[in-house]
Amino acid sequence: MIAQIWRPVLVAFAVITLAMGAIACDDDDDPEVTGGGNTPAAGETPSGNGNGGEGGRILEQVRSRGELVCGVNDAVPGFGSVDAQGEFTGFDVDYCKAVAAAVLGDANAVQYVPLTAEARLTALQTGQVDVLIRNTTWTVSRDAQSGLAFTTTTFYDGQGIMVRTADGFSTIDDLASATVCVLQGTTTELNLADRLPTSTPLPFEENETLQAAFVEERCDAWTSDKSQLAARRSAYPADAGGPESLVILEETFSKEPLGPLTVDNDSQWFDIVNWTVIGTMLAEEFEITSETVEAAAGAPETIDIARLLGVPFEGEAAFDPGLGIDADFMQAVLAAVGNYGEIYERNITPIGIERDGTLNAQWTDGGLIYGPPFR
Repeated sequence: MIAQIWRPVLVAFAVITLAMGAIACDDDDDPEVTGGGNTPAAGETPSGNGNGGEGGRILEQVRSRGELVCGVNDAVPGFGSVDAQGEFTGFDVDYCKAVAAAVLGDANAVQYVPLTAEARLTALQTGQVDVLIRNTTWTVSRDAQSGLAFTTTTFYDGQGIMVRTADGFSTIDDLASATVCVLQGTTTELNLADRLPTSTPLPFEENETLQAAFVEERCDAWTSDKSQLAARRSAYPADAGGPESLVILEETFSKEPLGPLTVDNDSQWFDIVNWTVIGTMLAEEFEITSETVEAAAGAPETIDIARLLGVPFEGEAAFDPGLGIDADFMQAVLAAVGNYGEIYERNITPIGIERDGTLNAQWTDGGLIYGPPFR
C-alpha cells in the first residue's frame, strides 16, 4: 500500500532529477551560452517575461509597468556608461530609449540594469530584463542554445589587442608568449585561445578590475572588441599615461556583430525591437532626422517615407505594419534619438571610431547597414 502511494511521487522525483541534470550538463558544456555569475538579485528589477514567454506577453508587461527594463553595459564609453550627472549614455543606451519611445511613446521610461558579461544572458533568460542591448556578439551557439534571439545587427565589430606603446609590441604574433587580460564568459576569451593558443589568458569578470590589472602591468596586452578597446583607450587615466600611452594593433581577428537580444517565443516583442532598429536605419537612408521628422510626417515626399512614419500618402490610408503598437511609432523614435547616423555620430564618433569606409556605413556607401522594406 505504501509502495503504491509513493510510486508516483518517486517517478516524478526521478523525472525532475533527470531534467535538472540535463540542464546542469548544458551549463557545463558552454558557460558562455548560458551566462551565470553576478545575476541581479531577485527583487532588484521588476519581474519579467520568464524564459520563452508567449507572444505579446512582454509587450503587455512593459505597458502595464509603464517602463522598459533594459540590460546594458555601464563601463564602455560610447556604448553604455554612466556620465558625470549619473545618467546612462551611449549607443546601446539610445537604442533602449528608441524601444521605449516605440512602445510607450516616452524615451525616458527606461530602467537601466547594468550587467556583467557573465550575467547578461541569464538576466534576459530569467526575465529580469525585457531586452538586452549590451555589446553581445551574435553566434550560432547563442542563437540555437540560449533560448534568445538576436535582432538586426547595430554595430559590426571585430576583436583586437591593445598594448602599452612603450612595450614595443607591433603585431599580435609578438604576443605569442604574453599574458593577456580578457573578460571571462565572452567570445573574445574563446577567440584569444584560437588566435594566440600559447599565450596566457588572465580573465576578469568586469572591465574595471581588468583595467586595474593592466595598469599594474599584470598583463602585457588587453584583448576585446576593437570598439571597447577604443572606448577604454579614450578614457584611459592620465596618471597611467593617458590614451597616448596605448596603441591598438592593426589586426582584427574575429567577426563580432553586435545587436539587441530578446527571448525566443515572443515573436511580437522580437519584431517590435527589430523593426525599431531597422526603422532608424531606413530613416537615415531616407534622410529623415530628429530635426526633420515632424515636417516629413506632415508632408511625406515618398510612399516609403509615409509608410515608415505611419501617415497617409496621396489618398492612401496610413500604413500599419501590424506590430501591435501605434502605426506612427517611428515618429516618436526619431524625435527622441534620431536616425542611425545621428545615434552613431553622437556616441561612437567621439571615441575615435570613424564610420566612413567601414561595415557600419549605409549599404549605399559600401557598408552593411541595410534596412529591409517597411511595407
